[in-house]
Parts: sequence; structure tokens; C-alpha cells
Amino acid sequence: MTAKRSPIRRLLPSPALSVMVVVFWLLMSDSFTLGQFLLGLMLGVVIPLFAARLDREFARIGTLRPLPKLLFVTLWDILMSNIRVAIQVLGPEKNIHPGFIWLPLDIANIHGIAALTSMITLTPGTVSAALSDDRRFLLVHVLHLDDPQALIDTIKRRYEAPLMEIFP
Repeated sequence: MTAKRSPIRRLLPSPALSVMVVVFWLLMSDSFTLGQFLLGLMLGVVIPLFAARLDREFARIGTLRPLPKLLFVTLWDILMSNIRVAIQVLGPEKNIHPGFIWLPLDIANIHGIAALTSMITLTPGTVSAALSDDRRFLLVHVLHLDDPQALIDTIKRRYEAPLMEIFP
């Protein structure tokens, strides 16, 4: 027998997370105004609603051995991408060739997929745009796309492979 959730619990699945989002939003904004508070409140409601989907699946953790190297690789890629994007943006427009790729996913764990999409989006010049309904493909927008297959191979080798060890 499943317990019915109250309307408030459906709207605020994680009240503590909602409060933290509002507080951090206000701390990050320059001013404490009614508008900033209302925007923080809206984010405090919406973000936990999306995050609640992740709670439905148990986070299976495999080995954490690849984690230190993965963090170093991610931070290094963020640093190097910042430099590349700055050169591309400040240089002539003809050097920018944006595009989309469909990245085939071997990782099935939703928590691993969430980590992968975050790493891609944190790296300047790439944004995770959509996840297919069957979770087998990730649409990625790239600021400068010369060789789609090389980018796919790089993402799979540098990010997805270690994440598959962490999130089997």
C-alpha cells in the first residue's frame, strides 16, 4: 500500500533543498530585493521538482578509484576550454563553427548520466542540450565543431568511461 503524498509535499518534495536554493540564490545575487527573493523562491520550488526524479532511482556506487583522476581531468579541461573559447570568441568569426552532435551513451545509471551532462555543460564551449527519452543519446551543442567523431571519442574516453566505473 502506497501512502498518498500531500499537495504541499508534491510541490516541495525536499523542503530543505528548497530553502538552501533560496538562501544561496540570495547570497549570490548582488541585492536583496523582492524580485530576487521571488526568483529565488521560484527556483527553490522548480529545482527540487526536477531533482526529485533522481531520487526515484537508487544511486549505485561502484569503485571510487577513478574519481581523483576524473576530477583532475575535468578541471584541466575546464581551464583549457576557457582559454580556447576566449581565443575563438575574441578572434575572427570565421574561426567559430558551431554544431550539434548526438552522443551515444553506454552509461545507463541516471546519476552517472547527470554527472556526465554536468561535466559537459561545465566545460566552456559545450552544452548538454537534451537527453533522448530512452536515455541512450545525449544532444550536445559545441561552439567549435571540426571533427564530431573525435569529440565523441574524447567525451567517452575522458568522462563516460570513468563515470561507468563510479556509477555501474
